[in-house]
Amino acid sequence: MPSPPTLLSLTQQLMQLPHRVDRHLWLNDVVQWVRGDRQSPGEAAARLGLLVDALLARPDLTAAWQSWWWAFLDDTDPTPLLADLGFAPRTAFISDMGQRLRMKLLPATPDTGDLGSLFLFLQPEPFDVQWLQALDEHTLGGLTRLMLPQAPAQAPPALQENLMDALTYCVGQINATGHSAEIRTRMSSRDENTRPFHDLPMALEVFRQALQQHGPHSQACQTAAQALKLQLDHCRHAAYTVYAHLQEHGISVGIVFRLRQLRHLVIRCKYLMEALLTHEPIPAMLALLAHLAQVCHDSRSIRSLWAANSHMLAEKVAQRSAENGEHYITRNAVEYRRMLGKALGGGAVIGLTTWAKFAIVGLALSPFWAGLAAGTNYAASFVLVMLLHWTVATKQPAVTAPAMAAKLKSIDNDEGVQGFVDEVAHLFRSQIAAILGNLLAVVPMVLLICLALSQLGLAPMANEAEARYVLSSVSLLGPTALFAAFTGVLLFVSSIVAGWVENAFVLHQLGSALRYHPRLRRWIGVQRAERLGLYLQSHVSGLAANISLGLMLGLVPVIAQFFGLGLDVRHVTLSAGQIAAAAFTLGLPALGTPAFSWALAGLLVIGPLNLGVSFYLAFRVALTSQSVSMANRGRIRQAIVQRIRTQPMSFLRPPATAAASEV
Repeated sequence: MPSPPTLLSLTQQLMQLPHRVDRHLWLNDVVQWVRGDRQSPGEAAARLGLLVDALLARPDLTAAWQSWWWAFLDDTDPTPLLADLGFAPRTAFISDMGQRLRMKLLPATPDTGDLGSLFLFLQPEPFDVQWLQALDEHTLGGLTRLMLPQAPAQAPPALQENLMDALTYCVGQINATGHSAEIRTRMSSRDENTRPFHDLPMALEVFRQALQQHGPHSQACQTAAQALKLQLDHCRHAAYTVYAHLQEHGISVGIVFRLRQLRHLVIRCKYLMEALLTHEPIPAMLALLAHLAQVCHDSRSIRSLWAANSHMLAEKVAQRSAENGEHYITRNAVEYRRMLGKALGGGAVIGLTTWAKFAIVGLALSPFWAGLAAGTNYAASFVLVMLLHWTVATKQPAVTAPAMAAKLKSIDNDEGVQGFVDEVAHLFRSQIAAILGNLLAVVPMVLLICLALSQLGLAPMANEAEARYVLSSVSLLGPTALFAAFTGVLLFVSSIVAGWVENAFVLHQLGSALRYHPRLRRWIGVQRAERLGLYLQSHVSGLAANISLGLMLGLVPVIAQFFGLGLDVRHVTLSAGQIAAAAFTLGLPALGTPAFSWALAGLLVIGPLNLGVSFYLAFRVALTSQSVSMANRGRIRQAIVQRIRTQPMSFLRPPATAAASEV
């Protein structure tokens, strides 16, 4: 293993670097030596100062450096670094995602004349930004004498030309983005807001001519630069009006990505102009280099790309889920009883679903088709529950969590915190009512079906082998807790699918398209087409959530088994129905067996895990979309603990008032 570079070895190597690859590898060694152990930016800056002093102390080293420096400038093209680094080659989210994957998986080469590619080979990191900003005046002066020995107050003509080229390319991309159809058509006051993009090329040309004719330090150039900066700001503000359109008509990750690209292009333009106009080129270039180092590091992160461009979508999904979740929170005794009744209806439907599940098992289908049939059974049942305006308890947390998080906007004072704790109590009571209603209905419904099958002389819902398998599969001694938590994840995912589908439905104006579709109108009539479009516009989220959840409950275990993961699902209401069917088949003596007791214990774990995991995940997304600080989260926890100590029954018993509390 080669020894790490030292100051002595670096200066010795500088004397013998005949080829481009050798020069670039030497630069990489310098960067690694300056970084050191990456613990102290000040120490890294001091190491660079030592290298600069060493190069200036000996004329032969200074000459070797000058030879390296001019050869480096001749062999490399800085424009890709200055104009393209950090920007996708095609302004599309998927394109940038693919580029970042390639950057992570494929190594860069030092044998390149593209300074952007060489920059990637050096693998800049946030620590580089820190030590570049920590350089002292002595080191900056030494770098100026090394890099600009003849004109220390002005960048060399070749570098000025490269900076101007990069500025031209960035302005061209800004102009193209502003004139693209997806941005232009979504601006408010379209004619007024597209005008800054029309005038931007002229402002750039005025600046270019002033720079060439009067020099970077002239008053004419400074005035033209100020006008160009102002024009860039006008373009950025005009593009920002698109966000209001997205909030109202649906979020597109691709459009958000292009708007963020435009913002970063404006920032890059200002860095380039600063490097062109400054009286101190080296500090300005180092500031640009620090900016590029941070951009290069961020441009390799897939997580930061997704987080930056999906925040608005997460916020919109949380907002739409919050609107739906309000219907599942009861705040008084009347609403509590109404929720209990809806849950009883939902439990009765799940009883029929349990019967259909055992019937599908009896068909002995291949794993995929059995999973698809089971998923279709679940999806049809969940949709039926929705159409009848009933409820299944496990569907609630993923939509009630965003509704809870929406209340966090007003927790800046104690009254707001107490109001939020009241909502927590309302939600907890609502969940208990829903679970209680589901279980009180599903068990009798399954037993009634089993009794009817027996009286009619038909095969039982579950034979003895199936009944014993049900008890063992739900037993707390097995992986029931893990499977129940995994089911909670699927419940959360279904809410995300619902929010995404509803957002896409609004974004692409599918409701209007269905209402006025000529063929659909001829086929089912004008009024029915109108009703269909309006109905789907109001209920597409619920349909997507229920259908996706049902299919995932049936198909995900099959897909997991194909990959050898051994995952399964445990849904509290379905499991209760299966235990009831098993108990009917095995008879009363089975109720006293350890297997039945452990199955009941497993059922007691499945419910809380189904609800808790899905609520936690949805609440985290909602908290992120609301940007709630850690301090306020601590205040909320303390207030909830205090309420549990002082008023524990408020989480179980609804208020006696019949009037609904104001939201």
